[in-house]
Amino acid sequence: MLAPLRFLWNATRGHHLTPWRSPYLRWRIETFSGKRAETLTAASVLGFLWVTRWEILSFLAWTNRLEREARKRA
Repeated sequence: MLAPLRFLWNATRGHHLTPWRSPYLRWRIETFSGKRAETLTAASVLGFLWVTRWEILSFLAWTNRLEREARKRA
């Protein structure tokens, strides 16, 4: 399943080695969890990703299925 890696690569554009500094990823975490983006640290981002890993993987698998279906119809 390459969808999680592709999403992470795209979401952290310009911050590949430090994904917790990515404004887009911080915003996504803020909208999902309610944690303020300004207060996120490396530990809190990685902790969030670890705790919600199954929900995130499920979401990414769903988006991957949607993309495949859209490509079939195009």
